[in-house]
Amino acid sequence: MNPPLSPRGAAFSLAGSMLLVGVYVSAAPLLLAWFPLAVLASLRFLLAGLLMLPWLRRPAGAPALSASEHRLLFVQALFGNVLFTVLMLEGVARGGALLAGSVMAALPAAVALLAWALLGEKPGPRLGGAVALGGAGIALLAWLRHAGPSAAADPWGLPLLLGALGCEALQAVLGKRLSGRHAPRFITAGINLWCLVLCLPLGLAALPAWPAAAVPAGAWAGLLAYALMASVLAVWLWMRGLSVLPASTAGLFTVLLPLSAAAVGLLVGGERAGPGHALAYALALGGLLLGAMPGRMRFRLRA
Repeated sequence: MNPPLSPRGAAFSLAGSMLLVGVYVSAAPLLLAWFPLAVLASLRFLLAGLLMLPWLRRPAGAPALSASEHRLLFVQALFGNVLFTVLMLEGVARGGALLAGSVMAALPAAVALLAWALLGEKPGPRLGGAVALGGAGIALLAWLRHAGPSAAADPWGLPLLLGALGCEALQAVLGKRLSGRHAPRFITAGINLWCLVLCLPLGLAALPAWPAAAVPAGAWAGLLAYALMASVLAVWLWMRGLSVLPASTAGLFTVLLPLSAAAVGLLVGGERAGPGHALAYALALGGLLLGAMPGRMRFRLRA
């Protein structure tokens, strides 16, 4: 049996998960040049399912999934993976990785609010400040997109990314209800199985019009890396950390998602950060600092 995960190990797992999510949400839109969205999603979940076949075996002595837990797996698959993927990929394609990173900077506040509403994890007094800072950042970005020269070009970028924000926050919180009773690997494989069931009909319908023979080897390698990062490692690491730490505390680590996404946009996507993005990130980091003060953090990271 594996030894219990320490709070420090849980923190590293959560941080690694969000760094991976930030990387793949910025880089995955490049695959849309070769794979239609329905095909891309279906192949992602199919490849991940093949990689995780051994994980579907329930560990000896583990409880069976109840009907309510099956519903939770379905909801997490629908919102946290399928809808999040569609909204995020379209949002990044229309608005860019920098805008996506700025919007996702509100994730810690969104996760804390949902953890309060759904799990009863009462927030500390600093949550109001964190929510206000995250909201101010999004309001600033909305104004910049409306007033800037690119406003008319991609009017749906910000709304799509806000939808992705809600989906990711819901996924982050609902996993807590399962992580205390079931192994992270089993939960990860179960979520992916539901994702495949949801996406496969759309993917099969899009196959006849897709020129698969024209896809280069590099794109296939990118698809495999995408499936490994998005459906296997990122979800497993998050569930692993969530099994130890409260959902509201885990939400603090989601600020690494926008930072990672922005880094990819700057280094790979050729995007440029303006003063508005800098201010939005400053607001997001301010919210993180408020949330991460000793009165907010309920665990210690021992050396």
